[in-house]
Amino acid sequence: MSGTVSVALRASIRYVDIGINLSDLQYSGVYHGRKVHDDDRLHVLDRALQTNVTKMLVTSSSLHEAADVLNLCTRLAKESPSYHNLLYSTVGVHPCQALDLTESQSRHNMSSAEYIAQMDELIHKGISLGIVKAFGEIGLDYDRLHFADKEAQILAFKMQLDLAAKHNLPLFLHSRAAAHDFKTILEPYLAKITRGGVVHSFTGTVEEMQELLDLGLYIGINGCSLKTEENLAVVRALPLSRLMLETDGPWCEIRPSHASFKLHLAALESRPQKPSSLLPYPLVKKEKFTPGSMISGRCEPCAIGLVAQVVASVKELSLEEVALAAYQNSVDLFGLEEPQNID
Repeated sequence: MSGTVSVALRASIRYVDIGINLSDLQYSGVYHGRKVHDDDRLHVLDRALQTNVTKMLVTSSSLHEAADVLNLCTRLAKESPSYHNLLYSTVGVHPCQALDLTESQSRHNMSSAEYIAQMDELIHKGISLGIVKAFGEIGLDYDRLHFADKEAQILAFKMQLDLAAKHNLPLFLHSRAAAHDFKTILEPYLAKITRGGVVHSFTGTVEEMQELLDLGLYIGINGCSLKTEENLAVVRALPLSRLMLETDGPWCEIRPSHASFKLHLAALESRPQKPSSLLPYPLVKKEKFTPGSMISGRCEPCAIGLVAQVVASVKELSLEEVALAAYQNSVDLFGLEEPQNID
């Protein structure tokens, strides 16, 4: 294959995927509550390594998931030298899961204060292992108020920012259709959270991006950040010094309906397939899974080069320039050069 594949596999290029939901059940072969194929996480990780993904930040959306993710990262690092210093994690409650914190008494028979205390304990443990590198995924999502209303989201956001200030971990942030409230709540805390953070999977306007840059934050770009021409304008205006790359797998793949798809058409040539077909792996439906195959519609870290290629095309820069900037930004913010302590 040519085009994106050849450049994505250059040995000189390294990637950090700052957002991968590795604990998602799709990587266990479970879709909509139904077991379809075997767990293939190790294949997912091996494909990532083969496509020059050398660091991954595994995100979490609740206390329970954060504990599971920390255990997963620790176990995999112990099982194989290939996975040592590869997987890092976050601790935080996603805005769509805000009720897990604000209604913890009815859900988990513990007060919100006890919930926060357990998060605090988990963060201490994860930091001592050299695995927990960010506080998140936290923020506001007004597009999905059916999961948690504004009041609950704002309360959970503030409670977690109070804890984040104690640890001064970089923030892994989420903002959807909530730019004003997001900035108003976050800005005062940044005087204490001096390491800043990244607003991942950014889909806002150029003006909203600039407000975040003015706060000293980074911007995470994935397939969902590349859907529309307005999204591409944001990428065009985003300084390399504030860029990070991610897949947000198993979500946020680049699709034929996205504005960014046309930037891959030359490499796709005459094949009416998805950009993921540019990767050197079999692409099959989940029902036809075979070991080593990618699943159609399920995004993986190995696809991060496709995101990088779009960013490079939009900004009229080389892939190497884009990849190097995003890599260094990610390593510097999260401290990913520090060795893990899992022995």
